Order: sequence, then structure tokens, then C-alpha cells
Amino acid sequence: MRACRFLMRCLITYATCCAALAIFLGELAFRPQRRPLSHRVMAQATAARFGATLQDVSVTASDGARLQGWFARPAKSNGDAVILLHGVADNREGMVGFAELFLSHGYSVLLPDSRAHGLSGGNFPTYGVKEAGDVRAWYGWLEGRDRPNCIFGMGESMGAAIVLQTIKTTPFGALVAESPFASFRQIAYIRVGQVFHAGSWLGRTVLRPAVELALIYGRVTRGVNLAAASPEESVAGSRVPILLIHGLADDNIPPQQSEMIRARNPADITLWEVPDAGHCGASTAAPAEFNARVIAWFNMHRTTPTATRARCRLVTQRFRRSRFLNRRFDARNSRTSSTQCCRCVSRRRRLIPAFSFPAQFPFVPA
Repeated sequence: MRACRFLMRCLITYATCCAALAIFLGELAFRPQRRPLSHRVMAQATAARFGATLQDVSVTASDGARLQGWFARPAKSNGDAVILLHGVADNREGMVGFAELFLSHGYSVLLPDSRAHGLSGGNFPTYGVKEAGDVRAWYGWLEGRDRPNCIFGMGESMGAAIVLQTIKTTPFGALVAESPFASFRQIAYIRVGQVFHAGSWLGRTVLRPAVELALIYGRVTRGVNLAAASPEESVAGSRVPILLIHGLADDNIPPQQSEMIRARNPADITLWEVPDAGHCGASTAAPAEFNARVIAWFNMHRTTPTATRARCRLVTQRFRRSRFLNRRFDARNSRTSSTQCCRCVSRRRRLIPAFSFPAQFPFVPA
């Protein structure tokens, strides 16, 4: 009898601790520090060195959140642009160093504040669930404002995970992602281990119920399924060239996370693991090689030969056309029979032949 009572008390204590930890982890994920902008003058000076003016720009997200950012176009432009995405608890200023690199090589740069960061609206981050749509809105703004030949994306940490999750909705020419997580569930296991100064095994085993309860807590309190934030799922089947960069000394997001992402699409993903580099520290550990690799990666997918640039324009045109036909199909679907709808789909697939971006493009949106 005493043994049963003791066991019951242990189970109740364990369940209570898991529930408390779940609430703590959930609130921790939804309440990152909002860092204010404090180095605008420095950013303006950086842009001015390349004949660019740092412009305040904004877009409205699909849920009404007002997103803020900076845009700069160098005097000697190469006709292409890069969207730069920062990490969690940071803001656009954290990407100014990368902006300097790209401006010096003729790229226009767009530095947005992620939702719930910097000056952007939004009550909380979603680690790619909503941010993927935000990036699509920025892409559309950049396409209409600057009309670049090709638009590329680069992010670090959370920004890297976000840019990887845009692949199937945003026709980037190529991507660079430094220190991304493979999925929110995977990084949650790691974070639990870090809280208790242990490895991810703790979150995967003993405290796994706390992680799952935290995900449920997010769905109940914020209406967001953070488990859907999964870069490794997004890259599967994609044909967008991706350069993953990860420091082998990263104790925040282990390099195995990038290895998991690459394993889902090894044909189109290149992984550069940097010795002695910490979290997002490749540019510090190997600055010359970092700059050379990143610039070469984008240059390789933009200027040689002319057909490459034509492909970028063709991808964008077909992407627009598919969205237009999706809307036409949805409108017709609401007033025609299922037989007519099937004919419409077949006709649309003949109109839009298969092309290299991406391999499994969702012609009919969910």
C-alpha cells in the first residue's frame, strides 16, 4: 500500500512539473526580448559608402500586422537583390554587416524586422509558420519596387529557419542559411536540455511530455501550431539551390540540425561546416572564406550565362501565372461541376509545363 501511495505521489509530482515546465517553455517561445533600433546612423553611413540611401519601408502581413524594414540600392547595382533575415531577439541591425557585403558587390538589400521584433507589429513570433507569408509579402514588395532580375534570401538562426520555410511559396533564385534548426520540435528538445544543462536526450525522453504539452499550450493560448515550423520538411523535393552554413562549435543549435536538413535534399543543398565557429559565427571564424563562399554562391546563380538570368525571370513569371490560374480555378470551382473542375485542372497543367522550381509546387492551394 505504501509503495502504491509513493508511486502515485511521484506520478502526480512528475505530471505537475511537466505541466509547469510546458507553460514556462511556451511563454519563453512566445515572449522573446524585443530589441529596439539604436544604430540607424551607423547603418545610414554604411549604405552611403556605396552611394545608397537607407529607406524606411513597410508591408502589411496577411493577418494585418505592419512589418517594418530598411531598403538600400547601391549606385553601381548589378540588378539583383537579397532579403536578409535576422535571428530571434534581434532586429534588422543585426544584418547590417551582411548588407555591407552585398552592397559592395552591387546587390540591393532588404532588411526587415521579423514580426514581434524591432519595430514590426505582431504579438508574438511563430518561427516560420506566419513568417513565411511575411517574407512572401516582402518579396512582392521588392519585386514591384526595385524589379530585380533575381531575388535571393539569406538568414541566420531563426531567420535561416524562416527563409528555408519559404521555398514552396516564394521563388527565390538561391538561399543561404546559417545555423538553422531542423524543426521547432527538434529545437524544443534541445532547449529543454539546455535549461537543465543536459543534452537533447533529456527532452526526447524524460521531459518529452513537457515538450508536447508546450506545443499544445501554444495552440490553445495563441492558436499557432509551432510543430508545423519545420525547415527539413520544407526543403524536401525543392530545386532551389541552398547553401547551409553551420559552426562545428555551435552549442546553441548543434550542427546536426543542418545535417538533418541536408539529408532531406542532398542533391540541391550544400553544407559547409566551419571548424571552431560558434552560433552564427562563421563570418568571424573564417571571414575571408565566408565572404567568398556566400558571394560566389549567389553569383553562380545569377550572371553566367544569360540563360540563368532568363530562368530567374521565367520562374517568377510562371509563379505569378500559376497564382492567377489558381484564383481562376477557385472561382470556377465554386460554380461548376466536379467534371468541369477536373477539365480545368487538366487544361491548366498543360498551360504550365513542368519547371525546375520547385519539384512539388502546390498548384491548387490548400
